[in-house]
Formats: sequence, structure tokens, C-alpha cells
Amino acid sequence: MRWTEPGGHGPVRYGPQLPPDGLPVPPGLAEVLAASATRAESEPVGGGTALREAACGYWERRGTPTGPRRVVAGPGAPALLLALTAAVGGDVLVPRPCAAWWVPDARLLGRPVFHVATPAECGGVPDPFALLETVRRVREEGGDPRLLVLSVADDPTATVAPPEVLHEAVEAAAEEGLHLVSDETWRDTLHAPHDTVLVSPAEMLPERVTVVSDLAGALLPSGWPAAVARFPGTADGNALHARVLDVLTALDARVAAPVAAAAAHALTEPASLTARVRDAVRLHARVAAAAHAAVEAAGALARPPRAGRHLYVDLAPLRPALSARGVGDAQDLEDLLTARLGMPAPGGHRFGDDLGALRVRLSTGDLLGGTDAERARCLTSPTPWELPHVQRALTVLRSVFDDLRDEAQRWEPPR
Repeated sequence: MRWTEPGGHGPVRYGPQLPPDGLPVPPGLAEVLAASATRAESEPVGGGTALREAACGYWERRGTPTGPRRVVAGPGAPALLLALTAAVGGDVLVPRPCAAWWVPDARLLGRPVFHVATPAECGGVPDPFALLETVRRVREEGGDPRLLVLSVADDPTATVAPPEVLHEAVEAAAEEGLHLVSDETWRDTLHAPHDTVLVSPAEMLPERVTVVSDLAGALLPSGWPAAVARFPGTADGNALHARVLDVLTALDARVAAPVAAAAAHALTEPASLTARVRDAVRLHARVAAAAHAAVEAAGALARPPRAGRHLYVDLAPLRPALSARGVGDAQDLEDLLTARLGMPAPGGHRFGDDLGALRVRLSTGDLLGGTDAERARCLTSPTPWELPHVQRALTVLRSVFDDLRDEAQRWEPPR
């Protein structure tokens, strides 16, 4: 893959982070972290009692109760997925595209990874027929598929899988005896929570689903790494829980004590933090809608963003203009848009998509201003897209995409 080869273009170790929040740390969280900064003792591997009990309360409020002995905490979701992949064994299946951090863990362990096409309605979950066919083919070729990673509220596509689509995918996975890891990092960032039905795979197939949630999705700043995992309440789930703890212990992968205190506080969802999360989600939803309108007006394609702080844009209709600029694949497109927009625009190949497809992920956090003061103003404004610094960022976005549209029209053959 030439974007990771010496002499090719694209940094070897580059992996796009979670879409940034772009907002100041909530005061209440900062106070909890500061109050715990004098603790000299470390947090236990797997998380202390307070953190695991807080996670149990979080899941109980979402209709999937569990006990502290079925919960593990780690320093970010990648560490937990690495441990899960090592513990489950076998080959790994993921949708195409998928979160950028899913595949490197498996490759680090030397595990084959197979991408599965997604249905037309959404990303994040595999098409059930494509999943069955992929499993059949892998087994015929001597592979051993055991683990399927999926996400109902998805990065990078910003879609939310309808329950009926998810149910078909989960049924297909169960038919093939796969263990599922449900990445629910973005479940608390629904843009229209009253109009969007989000169902966890753990509600459909509780005995074969491990839920992983990176708290940087909604509750913690991305610079405070913490994530929690919820295991099935079965004998197999208990055994998997124990093996995951073994891996985390071998890695000494533990949440920093001050971050653990802040995470436990956040997972109890105090009223002040809940209000801040709600305001932040509403802000990103409004900016995402404005960005979506801008790229579609220029002739690019993007599913309407339903969750998260990002949107996934397909510039295939603008290929003639891009080809004239020397853009032939997603890496070229990433280079061009990152330079033109002045913000990261990771290509779809970073998410397991086809290198030849002209797709990028854009993050709304990068449109909220350059200082904490500017970003904080976004939270309190009823029309954040009209703030001068946000308006400037959106104007640049529109201008770049409109230029590509105009060039594409000039390259169209006469009728």
C-alpha cells in the first residue's frame, strides 16, 4: 500500500484520531481531575471499583444492566480492542469502511482482517449476505473467522444503523458463531435523539456481544484516555473477561488514577455534565448540517450525518476536476483537501475504504475556531454557524468545494 511505503506519500505511522470535540474541558470535570492529581497510588488493571460501578450505572440507564465483575476499564478503546482480539483469537471481520483504530490492533497481533460491504442504508454494520459469503469464503481458504467488530453509531460514516438492518447482521453473525464487539463510542452523540432509534447488539444477542465505549466520544476530553467494556453474563463471557484482564496486565494497560476519577464522575452523568454533553451534541449537529449542505451543493455526495462530530464525503462526481489537479486516489485527495481547507481531511483509505475511491472524513470540531474563547462562544450561541470564526471556516469549505464543482462542470463534455 503505497501511502505507507518509504518514498510514497502519506506518513507511515499516521492514523486519524477520533473526530475532535474542539471544545474547552467542562469545569466540573477539570475540578475532579485536579482533586485527584495528588493520588500517588495507581488504578488497578481493569479499573477500580468506583469506575466499574459507575460504568454499570451508565449501562443500566440505557437498558443493558450489568455487574462490576463483568466490566473492564482501560486507557482508551484501542487497548481494550487489542486485548479482546488477542483473547478471542482467529480472524477478524470489520465493515468497510470502519473506524481507523480497529484494524491496526489485529494487524499488530498478526491476525488476518477481512472487510465486509455495508448495506445501502448505513455504515458501521456489515450487509448480512456479504457477511455470510465472506465467512464462507474465508473458511474455504483455510481461515478461522471468530470476531466481528461493528458500530451502530458509526465513525467514519456518521450514520446510525436502523434496528432491522442491525438485527439481520447480528442474526447472520450468530448463525456463523462469531463473537461481536460493539463499539458504542458515539451512541450518546445522536443529532436527533428523539427521532433516532439506537439499539445495541447486546440487547439482541447478549450472550455473544462485548460492548466497548471510548469515553472520548461524549463524556471526556480526548486527551484523557479511558474506555470501558461490558462482557456477556455467561461462562464464556467470564472466561473472555479473564483472558482480557490477562492481556491488559501483561501490557500494564491501566487508566491513570486522576483520569479514572474523572471517568467515574462522568459516567454517573451529573446534571451539569449531561447539559454540557447535550449542548455539545446540538452544536456539532448544527455545524455538521451546515457542512453537509455545503458539500452537497457542490455536487459531492454524503449521507446526512446522524451522530458524532464528522461527515463522510464522496467526491466521485467531481472526479474530472480532481483528475485535472493530479488527484487520482484517496491519498491524493487527502493531501489536496488538507492543504486547501487548512484542516485534516483523512482519506477513506485510512478507514479501510478503497484507495481508488475519492472519499474523505471531515470533522466539525475543526470548524469551531482556533481558541478556547471562540469555541466556548459556539456552545452558547443559538446560531453558531453565524459566528464570524465559524462562518469563515464554513466559507472556506464552501469555496473549496464550489471551485471543484465549477471545474468539474468545465470538464463536462458538451451535449
